[in-house]
Amino acid sequence: MIFNMGFTSFLFIICILNLNQFLKAENLGVYIVYVDPAQSSDNLETFYDSFLPTTSNVTSNSDDQPRILYRYRHIFSGFAAKLSAADVEAMRQKKGFISAQPERMLHLHTTHSPNFLGLNQNTGLWKKSNYGKGVIIGMVDSAVAASHPSFSDAGMPPPPAKWKGVCDSFGTPPCNNKLIGVRFSLPQRPSRTTNGHGTHTMSTAAGNFVAGAGFFGNANGTAAGVAPLAHLAIYESCGPLGCPNTAVADAIDAAIGDGVDIISISLGGGSRRGFSDVVIAVGAYRAMQKGIVVSCSAGNNGKSGLANGAPWIMTVGASTMDRKITATLVLGNGEEIEGETGKGFPSTEKLELVYPRQFPPPKDDSVRGKIVVCEYGGGVSRINIGEVVKSAGGAAMILLNTQDLGDTTFDDPHVLPALEIGYADGLKIKAYLNSTSNPTATLSFKGTVFGGGRAPVVAAFSSRGPSVPSPGILKPDIIGPGVNILAAWPVSLENRTDTKPAFNIISGTSMSCPHLSGVAALLKSAHPDWSPAVIKSAIMTTAYQVNLKGNPIEDEQLQPATVFDIGSGHVNPSRADDPGLVYDILPDDYIPYVCGLNYTNQQVGIIVGRNVDCSKQKSIPEAQLNYPSFSIIFGSTPQTYTRTLTNVGKANSSYDVEIVSPDGVIVKVEPKKLVFPKLGDKSCYNVTFTRTTKRAMYSNTQGFIRWYTADYSVRSPIAVVFKD
Repeated sequence: MIFNMGFTSFLFIICILNLNQFLKAENLGVYIVYVDPAQSSDNLETFYDSFLPTTSNVTSNSDDQPRILYRYRHIFSGFAAKLSAADVEAMRQKKGFISAQPERMLHLHTTHSPNFLGLNQNTGLWKKSNYGKGVIIGMVDSAVAASHPSFSDAGMPPPPAKWKGVCDSFGTPPCNNKLIGVRFSLPQRPSRTTNGHGTHTMSTAAGNFVAGAGFFGNANGTAAGVAPLAHLAIYESCGPLGCPNTAVADAIDAAIGDGVDIISISLGGGSRRGFSDVVIAVGAYRAMQKGIVVSCSAGNNGKSGLANGAPWIMTVGASTMDRKITATLVLGNGEEIEGETGKGFPSTEKLELVYPRQFPPPKDDSVRGKIVVCEYGGGVSRINIGEVVKSAGGAAMILLNTQDLGDTTFDDPHVLPALEIGYADGLKIKAYLNSTSNPTATLSFKGTVFGGGRAPVVAAFSSRGPSVPSPGILKPDIIGPGVNILAAWPVSLENRTDTKPAFNIISGTSMSCPHLSGVAALLKSAHPDWSPAVIKSAIMTTAYQVNLKGNPIEDEQLQPATVFDIGSGHVNPSRADDPGLVYDILPDDYIPYVCGLNYTNQQVGIIVGRNVDCSKQKSIPEAQLNYPSFSIIFGSTPQTYTRTLTNVGKANSSYDVEIVSPDGVIVKVEPKKLVFPKLGDKSCYNVTFTRTTKRAMYSNTQGFIRWYTADYSVRSPIAVVFKD
């Protein structure tokens, strides 16, 4: 899900409705079927077909035959098919059947952001990584506007020899050395690209340099993705009604087989489901086994639950940047209040300020020609609220945030002079309205402003931890830019008829995820031998926890953010390039962890792709996984865990430890010094957590462990939840 995005592909909706009507008429549903190919000597295709009621053409139009929609080869052994409940029950009796799950719908959760991340041309990480050249990012998303100049291949080499993808361009411009692959995974394809989500996320991750970018005359500059010379491949699995998990599985399956280096997934769902029931978690594990980094959005549910929380996924939250498109409200008492907008207008003269306290406002003289104060909410979009105010005769609008949105405001292209105000400032406006019988105000538009020491601030919508399926793993892992991100868009929002490329500003963890996917691509290009876990560790342990003023990063209420808001902190790409020490995790290291989650052998087998007997496999607590952070669920018993660090910094290094214990807990680390004579050396330490005070049930606190030298700082956050 993102903000300010509409779906208008009428033809696609008709096709989906027709499919749903067919399924209903035949009493069929779409299922993902997991099977064990070790139980058959047939080839995979024949083995899949053997589970169906007939072995004839499974794509036949015959009304009494189920149809296979997807055949999976890399993500797991299985297929998706249209089946009746009786068909599924009959399958359970067949040798090699593991399980069947009904299809679920998942949901979709810039010019300045590279500079905000410290990425500048001809210097630093961009220069060292050659802007991501040679790395392939696979985007699991909606369609892409391939003709957009963000996907020009100027300066791009051909794709690496390992690339096995295809270009199903479907009437759009053919692929080139930037956009090297297009695959389509939905039952029917929309007739045209009107949903800009995929275009936006792809250009954010790795769009090429495009001069003259902007948004209604604001945020002007040269647009570029985080890894502007990386290759891109789109795996289209989302349409107007969402993203069927069967199609998402097919997209991940294809990306693994095609040879991508990074998979970026700005969608999700099922935050409370076990990992074996979530195709993104299963697919990400298989990708990780192949050395592919998987970056996923944490979700836009705020404090209501976090998606994509498996430890082999890099889970990304969203925060603001230091760029704003601003306007200023001057109240009749002289008080000035700054807010945001996406579209400039001439400044207003002093006008009466009114607060109708109803929506829609009345179409009479109580509103006509006045500045109208409205509150956001009620299921009406911010832009639609402005349209209603304009139709009622309002001269301008002040849109107040709800308390849960706090200080998270958006750069929306309103149809009338408008200003979006944070919750605290909204209270000031209400107080002024109540203080006078003749409230007035003026509105002036300042345009694009850089700076503002509070950035980054955690976005209100950014999903927070703890993770429900695995509370012993701290999530999210990292935060990055995800509020008011300018990137490529398939159609002009300014109703232009010229050939100037279109851009849009939208918000969501869908936008922060591709920023981290781009960072991962830069690190993969600079360090091709780094594993997915090493790349994630480098990003996490070098993150920063303070804003531009040097104060702790804040949440949307402008209170200090917690580790459940920011994880390790805000990404710092330049420092991640040289982290000093890293926490590596090999694929099989996750098996004792998964067994420790009390999954059945069948569930573990679905995740890891082979038969596992957890009764014979030594399981470990979640916090024993060699993860770059700690999440401790406390009863009364002390807990001790081990971590192993690998030296990727300098030979003959000696690291000391700094410990900041969470309130109510003593943290003891042994040894207190780690010595690494050579690059590649490993060294272990033990951490003991001891509770010292009685705390309220499910209250939480935080601290950190930091290994440091004069050149390096390797920080691991600690989250503690008291369960009794």
